[in-house]
This record gives sequence, structure tokens and C-alpha cells, in this order.
Amino acid sequence: MLKLAPATPEIQRKIAAENQSGTMSKLTLRLLLLICVLAATGCQRQTPVVSRGPAVPPSPTVRPLPDNAPTQLKQMLDGAIAQAGVTTGYDPSYVALDYPGGDVPEKTGVCSDVVVRAFRKAGIDLQKEVHEDMKEARSEYPNKWGAINTDRNIDHRRVLNLMTYFKRRGKSLPISDGATDYKPGDIVAWELTNGIDHIGIVTNMLSDSDDRYLIVHNIGAGTRIEDVLFAWTIKGHYRFF
Repeated sequence: MLKLAPATPEIQRKIAAENQSGTMSKLTLRLLLLICVLAATGCQRQTPVVSRGPAVPPSPTVRPLPDNAPTQLKQMLDGAIAQAGVTTGYDPSYVALDYPGGDVPEKTGVCSDVVVRAFRKAGIDLQKEVHEDMKEARSEYPNKWGAINTDRNIDHRRVLNLMTYFKRRGKSLPISDGATDYKPGDIVAWELTNGIDHIGIVTNMLSDSDDRYLIVHNIGAGTRIEDVLFAWTIKGHYRFF
């Protein structure tokens, strides 16, 4: 069962005022409920983090991958970047998916869907990979959500499960505060200031200062490419290819 986060003081005051005046509309109630639901789910944006420009920087500085870069790395990275501006929404709802290859509509998703979709462009279905690995080693995976059995509809869409899968595959790298340690195609996981987990992919587009790469991610406003590598506490760093 989804537990709603407590309403903020501003929301509480608004509810009380409208209840007293008798003007609480169904639409207002739905909007307030949606705010509480988003506050209880992963990948929502912290305030403030970054000014919202276009989903893709208009004139980014792109650093080409090395000539000997693995083909799958290029495919994954291209697949991640291509999502920016296409996935324009965010929806953490539980959805029954096809298996394997199941996905929610391309226009929406959560932060983990950015990673899953990018890996599929490189021929790796994380829905299948995570599900099969969890069946073999369920005790190695988090039990944060009270789940006893595996669930191929949602397991691959949870940040902590992706982190566990990457770690079990030997893909973990040290966490550092050095921008040069994060290369194009690396997967980065963060803990947001409210304890929510978030995940994204390092691109080969440079920030305005040219000292770090931009991140492709979805934190509530659709898939975007932004300068957020050090916006939150990094809790995981992985290089798959």
C-alpha cells in the first residue's frame, strides 16, 4: 500500500481554510492528493536544484567518445540522450508490464526508466536481467518495500534494485567529488535531501564551465539533460561498458 507523505504546512493551511469556507472542490482535493503522492515517491526534484531551461541544452559542447569505445556504450549513451524532450512527464504509478521488454508509454516514466530504456538500445533488458538475478539471489536485494516475492513489473524500476544489480555484476566504482572521475555512460545514483533515491546517466555533453559532464535524468519534469552531477549526495557510481 502506498503511504502518503505528510502534507506540508502550506497544504495543511489551504485544506483548513477551504474546509472552513466550504469551498473545497473535487479538483482541489485531487491536486492536493497528487502533491502528497509525489512527495512519497522517488525521483522528485529538490528545491532549488537547477534553473529549468530546455530539455536539451541548445548549443552543448560535446566531447566525442574515444575511437575504441565499446559499441554498446555508444548505443546506450545515444539511447539515453535521445529520451530528452521525448519523455515529457513523470508518473510513478504501478503498471502491469509485458515481459520481457515491458515499458510504460514513452512520454512518461520515472528516473529508473531512463536507465532501462537506454540499456535496451544496447541490447540489454534490465527488466529481465534484474528479475532473473533477484530470483537467484533474493536475499541480496533490498526488502525496503515489504515485498517477499519478485515482481517483474516494478523490480527493475526501483533505484536500489538497479544499484544492487550493478554491484553484483562487478560494475561499482568509487564515489568521489572529482568531476573527472565520472565518464560518459557512467550510471550515478543519488540520495536526495529527503531520503529519496534518484538515478541518472553521465552524458558526453559538458557543462558551461567545461569541467564536468551533464546528466540525463528524469526527476519530475520529464527526461532532461542538466548540470546536476553534484546537486545531491552521490551514493552509487557504476560503469557497465
